[in-house]
Amino acid sequence: MSTSFTPAEARHAVELLASRSLVRLVTEIDDNGAIPPRRLAGTLPDLSSHQLRSATETARAHGLVRTAPGAGLELTEAGSKLADLYDVAARWARRHAYPAPVCEFSSRVRHVLDLLAPSLTTERTGGLSRQSAARLPSDEAEADLARPRALLIQWLAAHPRAARAAEREPVA
Repeated sequence: MSTSFTPAEARHAVELLASRSLVRLVTEIDDNGAIPPRRLAGTLPDLSSHQLRSATETARAHGLVRTAPGAGLELTEAGSKLADLYDVAARWARRHAYPAPVCEFSSRVRHVLDLLAPSLTTERTGGLSRQSAARLPSDEAEADLARPRALLIQWLAAHPRAARAAEREPVA
């Protein structure tokens, strides 16, 4: 599968998708179900009201969440697929102690997406830039990145607006 993202689009898409507040919102809903609007701050107390508002607006704008009558914010299919990508990325990072043996979930996701960003601009499905590959603990770790890379490419191919529009949107 080839990609047609410019380096700027890839960087902006990763910034959008790796936003700590967006990662927290999507994974919280994925793990625990819909969040009633009035319980958002109590459910994610580590995020400021600005971060919650920005993450919610970004998630709505990209079709990741919707408001379900009587239930609150729930994930759409796009949001569920993004949550799957986050889970796979974090599992890879835990398995390879990347970027460190102990690290917060959203930080692991961010580091893996940052690592994959250069590969979004190549016409081949495998391989990282030399700089990115040099940061990996082993050749096995690079080989194991195939699944997170494929999921990221699939998600962005299905939602190209995330890369294209990210240049104009603030990131939470």
